[in-house]
Amino acid sequence: MERLERCGRVLRAALAAGRVRRRLPWLLVAFVLLGSALKDGDLVPETPMRNKRNPLNVYFVKVAWAWTFWLLLPFIAVTTYEFAETKFLYGPTKSALAALRRLSSLLVGSAVWYVCTGLFTYIENLTGTCSTSGKAGEPHRLYATKQECHQDNGIWNGFDISGHCFLLSYCALMIMEEVAVLEGLSIDQNSKLCVVINALFVSLCFLTMIWVFMFLCTAVYFHDFSQKLLGVLIGLAAWYGTYRVWYLKPFSPGLPLPNIPLSSKKYSYSR
Repeated sequence: MERLERCGRVLRAALAAGRVRRRLPWLLVAFVLLGSALKDGDLVPETPMRNKRNPLNVYFVKVAWAWTFWLLLPFIAVTTYEFAETKFLYGPTKSALAALRRLSSLLVGSAVWYVCTGLFTYIENLTGTCSTSGKAGEPHRLYATKQECHQDNGIWNGFDISGHCFLLSYCALMIMEEVAVLEGLSIDQNSKLCVVINALFVSLCFLTMIWVFMFLCTAVYFHDFSQKLLGVLIGLAAWYGTYRVWYLKPFSPGLPLPNIPLSSKKYSYSR
């Protein structure tokens, strides 16, 4: 428990000034530029991360939204409820409603993930053609989707917007926004609730490190520059449109610092 608390203090100190949250979008774009330059210059070292079947990709990135969703769910619920009760002296009902309102941000995130990944698949199918090693004299078959092409052991050549760059950037930025609630939350260090929040916070921070690392690996090893750049720009647009625009409005899930005047929120989230 002491190690967990110590780790939580170090991570909170690193995030408290908002520097990570403010600089992370620029860092992700820089990774795309640097990774693409290394890939195009054939300067990429041979590592296990080049293989799409590496454990981090199979067990984490392939289900990145599930990891993000199920760790943020209890963290948002507990911290929002506690913040509402301790800072504003709400009763259990109003505090629970505040938590439910903030949890709706996960539904928004799920909708963003579903719509964007579906759009990427549609664009790849729309722009692609299938290359197969058919026998001589066989009529050339037209394929409508990548899935049909792969069923005949073909290779689909389409504009494949990097879903990894989109989702990993969006998940990392979303986590950084949500853990900002700890800037204004004080809890008894000896309470069980503090242990739960610290465990979730540390887990979310390490998950973010995995997302950023795998984002860098994607930038270095996979996709064309335009596909990666478009992927990360869509991820940044989704984050900015929600946390920097919509969530400042009254009819929205709101920001992680609940019921603080909008002027204060804007100040806190621009640091």
